[in-house]
Amino acid sequence: MPLGADLGIFVMSLAAGLVGALAGVGGGLFVVPALTLAFGVDIHLAIGASIVSVIATSSGSAAAYVRDRMTDLHIGMFLELATTTGAIGGALLASVVAPGLLFVVLGLVLLSSGGLQLVRLADGPAEAVAASPLALRLHLFGSYPDRNEGRTVAYAARRIPLGFALMGFAGLVSGLLGIGSGALKVLAMDGVMGLPIKVSSATSNFMIGVTAAASAGIYLSRGDVDPRIAAPVALGVLGGAVIGARILPHLSNRAVRRIFVPVLVLVGLQTLARGLGLA
Repeated sequence: MPLGADLGIFVMSLAAGLVGALAGVGGGLFVVPALTLAFGVDIHLAIGASIVSVIATSSGSAAAYVRDRMTDLHIGMFLELATTTGAIGGALLASVVAPGLLFVVLGLVLLSSGGLQLVRLADGPAEAVAASPLALRLHLFGSYPDRNEGRTVAYAARRIPLGFALMGFAGLVSGLLGIGSGALKVLAMDGVMGLPIKVSSATSNFMIGVTAAASAGIYLSRGDVDPRIAAPVALGVLGGAVIGARILPHLSNRAVRRIFVPVLVLVGLQTLARGLGLA
């Protein structure tokens, strides 16, 4: 691959890692279409590089978010029980469920959620919520320093059974369709469980690496990870993720939503197009 193409892939991956870290969805959303359309990379190799990029995003931003007390490890590990179980179930169902219909349904859900997120752009500063007995028992509460507001924001998970079920669905979708479920994870934590958008994004970045690592071995065994492509992608996404992790604590919740909504709509359109056979 020419040096100019390597540099182009690196710059594209840098931008993808930055946006992916801020929105909590990983950089793979932008990597696959950019590699296939702009650089003519085979779709299978692009997906393999995307898996590597998601792990790089999670690795690059997770440590910084944990250090800044943005990631809630208790909530992340608790919800990973649902996502990993769902992913196993999705992999088992992949041979008997028509994926096209599921892509269409998921795309419509994501687009509808994007509209709801637009309504929530008018949200004011996050207010403390009293922890329920279940949240106290499972230690699903905490606080984070909001540098934009200049205060420590306390939070507690709500509607925990529903959030856990939606996380199981996110894992099911990931295992069934072979796509990242970062957008669904952020929606579950922010929209259903009532966690601040910054905590949802940071915790999602921590979680997506676990999901991606579970499937990376399969792509490696198939020979779908080309080091000549995956290396500049991983380096670029890693750099963008580190930059994004430094920026997020200084952004307002409204600004994070303004980043997340376009990403959510883009994911929804891509998913819908794939289900309709247009992608």
